[in-house]
Amino acid sequence: MNTINKINQLLVVSITPYFLEKEVFWFQANLEEILKSAKTQQFFQDNTVFLKTGLTYNISELLRKFDELGYERVFSVQDPGEFSQRGGVIDIFPINMLQAVQLDFLGNKVENISLLNIKINNEKKSKDVLLKRLKSQELFSDLKNIEVGNYLVHLDHGVGKFTGKEELNNQDYYVLEYAKGDKLFVPVGLERKLSNYVGFSDPIVSRLGSELWQKTKRKVKEDVEKLAKDLLDLYSKKEITIKKPYETDLSMQKDLEQSFPFQETPDQLQAIEDIKKDLQQEKPMDRIVCGDVGFGKTEIAIRASFLASLNGYQTAIICPTTILANQHYNNFKKRLENFPVKVAIISRLSTKKEQREILRQISEGKIDILIGTHRILSSDVEFKKLQLLVIDDEQRFGVKQKEKLRQKNPALDILSLSATPIPRTIYLALSSFKNISLMQTPPQGRSAIETHILPYNENKIKEAIESELKREGQVYFLHNRVQTIETTKKDLQKLLPESKIATIHGRMNEKQIVSIMKDFAEKKNNILVATTIIESGIDLANVNTIIVEDASRLGLSQAYQIRGRVGRSHIKSFAYLFYPKKIPPLAKERLKALEQAKELGAGYQIALRDMEIRGAGNILGKEQSGSINKIGLNLYCQMLADAVEKMRS
Repeated sequence: MNTINKINQLLVVSITPYFLEKEVFWFQANLEEILKSAKTQQFFQDNTVFLKTGLTYNISELLRKFDELGYERVFSVQDPGEFSQRGGVIDIFPINMLQAVQLDFLGNKVENISLLNIKINNEKKSKDVLLKRLKSQELFSDLKNIEVGNYLVHLDHGVGKFTGKEELNNQDYYVLEYAKGDKLFVPVGLERKLSNYVGFSDPIVSRLGSELWQKTKRKVKEDVEKLAKDLLDLYSKKEITIKKPYETDLSMQKDLEQSFPFQETPDQLQAIEDIKKDLQQEKPMDRIVCGDVGFGKTEIAIRASFLASLNGYQTAIICPTTILANQHYNNFKKRLENFPVKVAIISRLSTKKEQREILRQISEGKIDILIGTHRILSSDVEFKKLQLLVIDDEQRFGVKQKEKLRQKNPALDILSLSATPIPRTIYLALSSFKNISLMQTPPQGRSAIETHILPYNENKIKEAIESELKREGQVYFLHNRVQTIETTKKDLQKLLPESKIATIHGRMNEKQIVSIMKDFAEKKNNILVATTIIESGIDLANVNTIIVEDASRLGLSQAYQIRGRVGRSHIKSFAYLFYPKKIPPLAKERLKALEQAKELGAGYQIALRDMEIRGAGNILGKEQSGSINKIGLNLYCQMLADAVEKMRS
């Protein structure tokens, strides 16, 4: 590695937004002030290191300090924010410099400080990449659900097993165990260096301090860069497509916002703001709003659709089931009844004559918002000025279905809503091809669903239902077999003779389904025996107990979604997930993971955990699964996001 010019001092600052917003000349102009502040102010003491030739420093402590400043340890330095060590030689690329630096130590004394011939071409773009990396690290390093025995990935040292937290010298540390009993102590506060390991099998844990991890990262980085190039080529058409920016902050838009009868959560407000900013751009929006069931995603869709109509555009809202489409239609009609917006629904419930009339009005631009199932994708549905597509429960739709309308109009704005995004969507969101808004704050008055996971017990079922009916509530009873659902209803009727029970399943005709749900919503029945047809979008505030007869047959995301059918109000809610005596090992894993995610807002983590258990090796292509297994999905996505940003800059 060529060195040019020797210098006698070096300032290294931490990778924080405060310093990333400063240009290099600012550090040069204010060096004396920074050094003065480092003597008296805690922030500068914690976030800077100043080195001079001829002075002595403990190399181990210095490396640890670089780690704490947020620098990534690599095999060889290439970009700002990286450092490496080979014996008594440390290379580092400070974010406050335009080129990398080499420190030569003789023992613990700095003998030389030399500038390396590794430079950045564009300071602003380089810092933008680092700022985005900081944000993605916040996303990846959510450790609130970790338990002893989980695998964690340390950015600089690799995969280790979490053994708990320890306090040393009044500082709390995460303790990670590596091969041969090696231990790593990571200070609490430095979580950005850690992420949950999500892979397709247990990872290989190596010795701490070996070069294997740095070599593995370098090799995976090369593979990731190839993939990033391929993906950029694939999405290049979308990148160059432009559309007319929306006007926002219109008076009627503000009237709609003020008519919302509830208090928005901070996450909900942020998601709405994110969407407004997207729609103000020339580039078409492609955003996924990921939030638990009942966290207010429908209101976000209403406001986005209303904004589109104020700008003279039409909106299509696609739902996976007629029940959900019908519910959305009622919600949209109620929220927009005082505004000059025409909302319509198209489904198999409509007569042929009604459908023909809706199709005519859509083609003439007389309907602003059209809600429906896959029917909207039919070739006879021709919009006059479609600009916004909202996909609810997006994990229920295939890629081809989602792309069908965009093929007709490449400049279409797309808003996807999901409680548990499919792995492919998570990956796209985290690697810069989709924008993501996370809604993890529960609405005011909501409390976590009290979840009981236990062996099948008829007495417990009776007790749980009687307790709910006693407080005049209603119950979902999930029995996921159409052939025996009526028998189950009869058995429950014998067990609870005073109760009023109805059944519902997907093989009924749609008019019958809607009628049964309407009766249940009007409290004509107090127990609904159902298949997983209730999974999507049923929002009934009076139903606050759900009983799943055999939870071992459900996928993890599905079980999580179904559990969220209760607890839609301030009333305490209960979920009873029963399982049979004999249960497959993977089913045990799913139930354990569900039990670990009892707090509200855990849908995002559930989706990642679900991917791990199912071993979805084809989310990025099978050729990527080996790399993911070596470093974990979180770090892989982070690397991919970095590679994409660099190629774009």
